[in-house]
Amino acid sequence: MNNFVIMALIATLGTWFVTALGAATVVFFTSPNPKSLNMMLGFASGVMIAASFWSLLQPAIARAEVTSDLPAYLVATGGFLCGALFMWASDKVVSFARRKADTAGGEANQRLHRIMMLIFSITLHNIPEGLAVGVAFGALEKGGYGPEALMGAISVAVGIGLQNFPEGAAVSVPLRREGYSRKKSFLFGQASGLVEPFAGVLGALLVVYVEAILPYALSFAAGAMILVAVHELIPECQKNQGEQSYLGTMGIVLGFAVMMLLDVMLG
Repeated sequence: MNNFVIMALIATLGTWFVTALGAATVVFFTSPNPKSLNMMLGFASGVMIAASFWSLLQPAIARAEVTSDLPAYLVATGGFLCGALFMWASDKVVSFARRKADTAGGEANQRLHRIMMLIFSITLHNIPEGLAVGVAFGALEKGGYGPEALMGAISVAVGIGLQNFPEGAAVSVPLRREGYSRKKSFLFGQASGLVEPFAGVLGALLVVYVEAILPYALSFAAGAMILVAVHELIPECQKNQGEQSYLGTMGIVLGFAVMMLLDVMLG
């Protein structure tokens, strides 16, 4: 197996492990600390927004200028919009299934269905996240293997991994509240992240062996990441702030600044 595919597998196993850590909070706590989650979600969204440009869109444009017959701006824009639309469509499918579940059975069954749909929705949107990590590492072979390129790929994995922590807790904690054992709650929570290693390997393989797809894949991953950050992470990090009204916002600024600093410094 190609070394960069192996690196993508290791990175996505890492993002799954963070999901498992989030799910493990059900063993020690009733619920995660809201302030810590706000800061973590804000930081993750800042990293993802910065990484979407410097680690994904910028290399996509540069690669398209060399390999594509189409103008680079069309390639990047088209791939970006496709990534965002894919995430939007998957969310619509999940929302439709949730509405169906809410109208079926008694109250207990409805609660169970909602939890199962939560697991399904988090699992579904973990697929493009895994693809994003795989694409970032697969691109190292085509774009040159240097410290700045490697740091860019790692930053994508770190950003996605950080936002996986509360997702693991978001599955395991409701299951525990519904009466599931801590062990079963944890197992379901960590299982929602198991698709990421498979998606990561697939993304890396596509980029490594189908060079023409690289600029599209990079911009697709950027679109998916931006939608997740703007639609899910940023609103979530602004909830339950209390007196710390800028905690989530400063997390976003800090995450963006760290990612920008690392990329410019290493580039």
